[in-house]
Amino acid sequence: MTISMYDASVGVFVPYLRNLSALLDKGVAYAESRKFNPAVLLGMRMAPNMYDLAQQIGEACRHATVAPALLADQEPVALPALEHDIAGLQARIATSIEFIESLSRAEIDSAAERNVFFRLKNGTELPFTGRTLLLTFSVPQFFFHVTTSYDLLRHAGVELVKRDFLGPRER
Repeated sequence: MTISMYDASVGVFVPYLRNLSALLDKGVAYAESRKFNPAVLLGMRMAPNMYDLAQQIGEACRHATVAPALLADQEPVALPALEHDIAGLQARIATSIEFIESLSRAEIDSAAERNVFFRLKNGTELPFTGRTLLLTFSVPQFFFHVTTSYDLLRHAGVELVKRDFLGPRER
């Protein structure tokens, strides 16, 4: 069985970004039902030296946009500075989805063996092939941040189940 680079990137990132958006909506509904400001959730973190919820969402969007852009040999979408604001995070997720969906299937599919370089925030560039970028770095990073976002909301008391993480079943 083979799976295309496009399906392994765009086909994974887009539905899970939609799920992440829905998780955030559930967090807002939870906060409003308990009469506290939903923005409080955005500052939650699991440990003092870990990213908070807003940063987890920001990193999920970053990995979901940079990897497919590198595979398509395009510049990643320029996302605005990260704000601790629900509407801003929802807009970031929507912008990420729109950008990812705009990329060429043919370009992404042809990138498996092409050399690409992922630039860390400190400027260091990590070398990969398209396949190793996707399978050993970007997808694991993306799921780390989406899972941590789910866990933070669940820890805050938001009534979530695995189906919320996985999203609607597509056939």
